[in-house]
Amino acid sequence: MSYTKDVGEVSARYRPGAEVPSVTYPSGTHVVFTAPGSATNGQYGLFEWNMTGARGGADPHFHKTFSESFYVMEGTVRLFNGETWIDATKGDFLYVPQGGIHAFSNESGVPARMLILFAPGPPREEYFSELAEIRSAGRKLTDEEWIEVWARHDQYPA
Repeated sequence: MSYTKDVGEVSARYRPGAEVPSVTYPSGTHVVFTAPGSATNGQYGLFEWNMTGARGGADPHFHKTFSESFYVMEGTVRLFNGETWIDATKGDFLYVPQGGIHAFSNESGVPARMLILFAPGPPREEYFSELAEIRSAGRKLTDEEWIEVWARHDQYPA
């Protein structure tokens, strides 16, 4: 139990949609940082991932300090559960505990949308923003440089 008082308190936080930060990748994929850990006292992070028809996603990897969940809202997203790729569609959900190998990709050629939930709420918006900057600048990182970027953000290739 993390709340021990016998009465409730006024502590809700509201943020208008117009103030929600986001980042757009060169592919057109648009990531909305709906509820980053900084807005949830670090309890979780919730991002909306809007993919264009362009092929792209994340290669198999794992995290040591947080779980990750995927909820498909539109289209088809290929989700990797550590053993096999699954063509997930609207309403499908994948939970990946800490240390669980996973990946995702849009290979359908049409737009797809999903929610990604991180718990607890690490500053993943920093990773996704850095990744977008690297891609937008056309930078080519060495394998060693990628390992360093990923490690700073608790992301390890599988």
